[in-house]
Amino acid sequence: MSEPHISVRNLTMAYGSRVIQSNLEFDINRGDIFVIMGGSGCGKSTLLKHMLGLLSPAAGDILYDGQSFFAASEEQQDAMRRRWGITYQSGGLFSAMTLAENVGLPLQLYTPYSAADRADIIAYKLALVGLAGYQNYYPSEISGGMRKRAALARAIALDPEILFFDEPSAGLDPISSSLLDELIVQLQSSTGATVVMVTHELPSIFAIATNSVYLDATSKTMIAYGDPKILRDHSDQPVVRQFLAREASSSATAEEPS
Repeated sequence: MSEPHISVRNLTMAYGSRVIQSNLEFDINRGDIFVIMGGSGCGKSTLLKHMLGLLSPAAGDILYDGQSFFAASEEQQDAMRRRWGITYQSGGLFSAMTLAENVGLPLQLYTPYSAADRADIIAYKLALVGLAGYQNYYPSEISGGMRKRAALARAIALDPEILFFDEPSAGLDPISSSLLDELIVQLQSSTGATVVMVTHELPSIFAIATNSVYLDATSKTMIAYGDPKILRDHSDQPVVRQFLAREASSSATAEEPS
């Protein structure tokens, strides 16, 4: 069996003396669409920041292809980061730059490609996310869903091995959210990238996730790990089943006669 693409080992996250989560231990396999989930304030985004190396753990480690990120040199860490693509909840596009300039920035900074080659790659990446012909538009001139897709085009500019998403569907209507989910699946299938995603959106979780971890705010540790559909129906943790079945419960309550 191949080595996990990402391994979280006995990870404790803390701000000073305040522990956010402890004893996190799980693997993310190559090609997974892996969801980090849990209730509000449980530490989902904090875990993502640790995985990105933006925060250092109080204890434990995170390994990429078996190599410790936090024990690595700055040069080795930079090399690991070059293999990642990241999209933030807000999209993170530079408002004063066109979509072409936004998508082309990683290419300009990290590759030797000529301007003509960069233009071809930019056009191709924008076409992949359904934005062919929008190179000269500014972020303010397109919709929220289109901005999310443009941010995804920038994230895949360098053909990353791993894509990280922080609440990718935040602020989108259900149709735009579903289209973004489909796009993520298509890109994962065509590129073979591993996807790590923070989300609380049940439609997204059930539509695309192949594996997941549930962080519990009360016990401050992970209490479930696996396919979210299986966890919804068979987890031995009532809070996990309730979290994953909450939409169905809400619908049933709303349909009860008064």
